[in-house]
Amino acid sequence: MQIDDMILISVDDHVVEPPTVFDNHLPSKYKDRAPRSVRKKNGAEMWIFGDRQLPNIGLNAVVGRTPEEYGMEPTAYDQMRPGCYDVDERVRDMNVNGVLAQMCFPSFPQFSGSLFAGAEDKELALALVRAYNDWHIDEWAGSHPGRFIPLSLPPVWDPLLMAEEVRRVSRKGCHTVSFSQDPTGIGQPSLHDRHWDPFWKACSDEGTLVAVHIGSGTGMFFTSQDAPIDVMITNTPLSLANFAGDLLWSHILREFPDIKFALSEGGIGWIPYFLERADYVYRHHKAWTHQDFGDKLPSDVFREQVVTCFIDDAFGLKNRHEIGIDMITWECDYPHSDTTWPQAPEILNRCLDGVPDDEIDKITHLNAMKHFNFDPFKDIPRENCTVGALRAQAEGVDLSPLVGVGGNPAQLEPGQVITTADIMRQVAPAFAND
Repeated sequence: MQIDDMILISVDDHVVEPPTVFDNHLPSKYKDRAPRSVRKKNGAEMWIFGDRQLPNIGLNAVVGRTPEEYGMEPTAYDQMRPGCYDVDERVRDMNVNGVLAQMCFPSFPQFSGSLFAGAEDKELALALVRAYNDWHIDEWAGSHPGRFIPLSLPPVWDPLLMAEEVRRVSRKGCHTVSFSQDPTGIGQPSLHDRHWDPFWKACSDEGTLVAVHIGSGTGMFFTSQDAPIDVMITNTPLSLANFAGDLLWSHILREFPDIKFALSEGGIGWIPYFLERADYVYRHHKAWTHQDFGDKLPSDVFREQVVTCFIDDAFGLKNRHEIGIDMITWECDYPHSDTTWPQAPEILNRCLDGVPDDEIDKITHLNAMKHFNFDPFKDIPRENCTVGALRAQAEGVDLSPLVGVGGNPAQLEPGQVITTADIMRQVAPAFAND
C-alpha cells in the first residue's frame, strides 16, 4: 500500500487542557472551587485544585521541539505547540501528519480522573467529572466531527456512579472510558474485587470499551533514583503486562464476555510470549489453582476481548497473527515525547513491509472503528480521509522546530547521563513558593 493511500486513526494521544475547560459545563455554584490554571512568578504554568499543584510536565508536551530540548521542566502554554491545547490547531497538526482521527487522554485530571476522586466533597467531585466529560465530548471531540474518538473519565470512587456516567455519556455518543491499570495505586480496591462489577456491567451493556493507559495507577515506573531516565522510558510500557495478567486471571473477561479492554501505549511485541506463558500456566496449574476457561485457553479470551496498540513495533507486526490481527490498533502519542509527529505515516510504513493491504487497513483504522464504536466516514467522505488527502489540506502549517523554549535544561558533565534524580530536580522549581 502506498503511504498516501493509508487511513490512520490513532487510539492514544493526549490533550493539554486549556484554561477554559470548566467555563461552560460546570454549575455556577461550584466554579469558585474548580481547578484553575495559574502562571507563577517563576514562569511555571500549572493547575491548582485545593491545595494541590499540577504542573504541565515537559515530556507531556514536547512535540515540535528538537530532541536536544526534551526535558521535564515545568511547561507554560507559550512553550508548547498550540496544537497541544487548541483543538483547531490540533486538527491542523493532524492534517500535516496525515492522521484522520485521534483519541485523547487527559493530562491534569490524571488518566482515570483520580484527581477529582481526591476531593473531600464528592458532590463537587462528581460535578467536575461530568463537566470535564461534557467539555471533552461537546467541545474537544464535538468541534470537528469525524476527527476525534470521545473518551470519558469515571467517578472512580463509586462504581454505581461510574455505571451511571457510562450510561449518560453513551447517550451523548461516547463509548470509551478511561480506567486505572492499578486501582490500588489510587486508593481503590483491586481489579479482582467484586466492588467494580456494576461498572463492568454498564460497560458491557452499553458497548463501552475500557481504555487502560500506562502509568494510570502508581505512575511511571522508576527503579531507583540513580537509574538513567532511559530505564523508565524503556520499562513503563512493559508495566502494562502486569495489568494484562491481572485482567486475564480475574473474573471480568469470563463473566462479562461482551466487554473489551484496550491496553493503551503498551506496545505489542511482548504479547506473544505473555500469551504463551498464560496458556502454559493454565495447562500446568489449573488442577490446583481452580481456574476454568471452559473449552478455551487464556490466549483465546485475550484475543477476543483485549485491544492492543503500538507506535513503532516491527517485531510485534511480524508476529501479528499470534497477537490477534483483528485486535491490533495504531497510535501516534501526540504531543508526548514518544510521538512520531509529523512523520507518522513514514515511520509506520517501516513496520509494514510484507503486510497485505487488507491487514494494513485493519491495523490503521478498521479495528479502531469497530472496537471504539467510531465511524468517521459518516461525517467525512472516505476519499478525503487518506494521508494524501489530509496532507493536501495542511498548507501553511509551521513545521519549524521549537528552539530555546526548554526552560530548564539539565546541566551535565561530559559522559554523564540524565538520571531519575536529575529529572526530579528539574521538576522541583515548579512547586517553589513565589
